[in-house]
Amino acid sequence: MKYLITIAALAMAQLVHAAPPDPARLAEQLKGYYFDAARRGDVAMLKEFTSAAYDLNTRDEKGYTGLILAAYHGHGAAVDLLIGAGADPCAGDKRGNTALMGAIFKGELRIARRLADTACQPNQRNHAGQTAAMYAALFQRSEILQALVERGADMKAADGAGNTPASLARGEFRQAQRQP
Repeated sequence: MKYLITIAALAMAQLVHAAPPDPARLAEQLKGYYFDAARRGDVAMLKEFTSAAYDLNTRDEKGYTGLILAAYHGHGAAVDLLIGAGADPCAGDKRGNTALMGAIFKGELRIARRLADTACQPNQRNHAGQTAAMYAALFQRSEILQALVERGADMKAADGAGNTPASLARGEFRQAQRQP
């Protein structure tokens, strides 16, 4: 509650010093506070956002959601809170990368396991055609790779360059051919 009071105080300060507050500017400030809380794993502030019915699937300029940021930065309690409050665990950023892919990349295995347990498709792809299993194989996260296989991850699925989770696990990596 103290965080919303702080936000309200900032809005009131704008009223005292200037013309009526710009709703778009206030919305951007609030959005910034939300993403900062997710990056820091500030569960108390995130609870304030959830209790105020804030849109937990709001995106920043890169398409990141609060859940993607919390997972990437290793904040398990924040991830649990956001998922429990209805944040979309399957949402991708502008490149199509999900919170699960970010957690795998960063080696946040407990968070990756939690995200793997959601209702998301294990073969969900980013815009390069990569799956979470490909990330797990590439970064040698065998525990998560096994969990994804148990949930139906296709070890033969290929990305745009022809890489599969199986080939990446063997250390074979192909780069996509670029046209001049």
